[in-house]
This record gives sequence, structure tokens and C-alpha cells, in this order.
Amino acid sequence: MILLKFEWTPNETIIKIGSFGLHYYSLMFVIAFGVGYYMMQKFYRHEKVSESFVEQLFVYTIIGTLLGARLGEVFFYNWDYFQNHLVEILLPIKETPNGWEFSGYRGLASHGAAVGIITSLFIYQKKYSYKPLLWILDRLAITVAFAGIFIRIGNFFNSEIVGKYSNSEFGVVFLNRGEVMPRHPAQLYESLGYLVVFIILRHLYWNTNRKDQTGFILGAFFALLFSVRFLVEFIKESQGGFESALGIFSTGQWLSIPLILVGLFLINRARKQSQ
Repeated sequence: MILLKFEWTPNETIIKIGSFGLHYYSLMFVIAFGVGYYMMQKFYRHEKVSESFVEQLFVYTIIGTLLGARLGEVFFYNWDYFQNHLVEILLPIKETPNGWEFSGYRGLASHGAAVGIITSLFIYQKKYSYKPLLWILDRLAITVAFAGIFIRIGNFFNSEIVGKYSNSEFGVVFLNRGEVMPRHPAQLYESLGYLVVFIILRHLYWNTNRKDQTGFILGAFFALLFSVRFLVEFIKESQGGFESALGIFSTGQWLSIPLILVGLFLINRARKQSQ
């Protein structure tokens, strides 16, 4: 008999010392950035660009990712909460009845991360003008797709960004949320989707001439990854935001639509310029 229902009782913290704890979510970020750094070195080495630029590139990327994703979470989804807890916006702490405790950066929005990365790399490219911004983003997009795989696994460990109840014997029961009914493991669906996107982008880089069509891989990244996000949103529980004002789609879907359109524009632009 195939196991269709799985009961999930995770321990979010790997190790805890006092109020400080190392969370699986944080570990997923470390793995994502570590492997991404290695991939960018490989891209630069392959194209005979000095690898010395990669270190600063990742400093800017990390700052842009965390700052953009955090501000995206604050302003796109949870301003009602954060407007009364301003200190928690940029500091990894949370106010509890027993005082302040370390919480890590658990409220992060991928749409905000996209804006943050592009903004930080615009500044980076102005300082290190060895290649056009789109050239850098084409290659970084592959590593970001890879990072998305692990970040969604981290969400699963945290039992957050959960799917809707499946209304069947299929799904995951998040016991640590006090639940008894199975939900769709939306985090794992999205992680699997990002894996497919990563494989496609990696193929475009290594096995086609698309990397020479500036902006094509970045466009494919936006179009594919945020299409995955758009589709998975249909079986996700609402994360709040402005969806109630606009109706029809969730906040995540509304935010994905312009990025998908930007992706299609970049693909079309790159193809025309290569003709």
C-alpha cells in the first residue's frame, strides 16, 4: 500500500544555546549560498572572467536577498503586524511575553528578494564594471533557482507557507501546528518545481548558446520560476497581504504576474537582438 498521508513533527532547531538556536531554515540558506558561490566561480572560470569578482558579488547578493526579502515580507504581507513592531523588521529578534528572543529571519518574501538582488547588483555593477548587469544576472539566476529549492525545504521544516487541506487521505499532517487533517505539502511542490527550473536554466547555459544572448537566461528564470510560484499558490493557504482588496488571485500571484511578463519581455528582446 502506498503511503499517502504523512505525519510531520519536526524539530525546527538543530542546536540551541540559551536563546540562540541554529534553525534548519538557516542551514538551507547556508547550503544554497555555498553551492551558489561555487557555481558562480565555475561560470567565471569557464568564461575566463577573474574569479576575484565573485566574492564581492556574493556579499552584495546576500545583502540584497536578505534585505529585499525581509522588506517584501513586511510591506507585501505583514505590515499590520510590523507597523507596531518596527524593531523586528531588520533585527532577528521577536518580542514575547517573556521578553526578547532570537528568532532569525523567518519572514522572507521571494518577490522582495528579486527586487533586492537586482537593486544590489545594479550598485555592484556600477562599482565593478567588468560585464553588463544583465550578463551577471543571467548567470546568477541559475544559482538563485538552485537556492529556491533549499529555501522551500526550509519552509517545510518550519511548517510554514503550508498548503490547503487536501480533504482526502493524501498530504502531510503538521502535528506541531496542532492539526489532525492532511494538507498539500505546497513547500515541497514548489521546491520540486524550482528543481525543474534549475535543470532547464543549467541546460540553457551549458548546452546551448543562450548564455550569449544577454538577458535570455534571466528572462527564462523570471518566466519559469514565477510561473511555478503562480501555480502552486492555488493550493496554498493565504499568506495575507492585499489579496482581499483585489480578489481572484492571492498576493503571491499578483506579485508574480509582472515578473513573468518581465521574463517574457527579456526572452523576446534577447532573441531579437541575436537575429
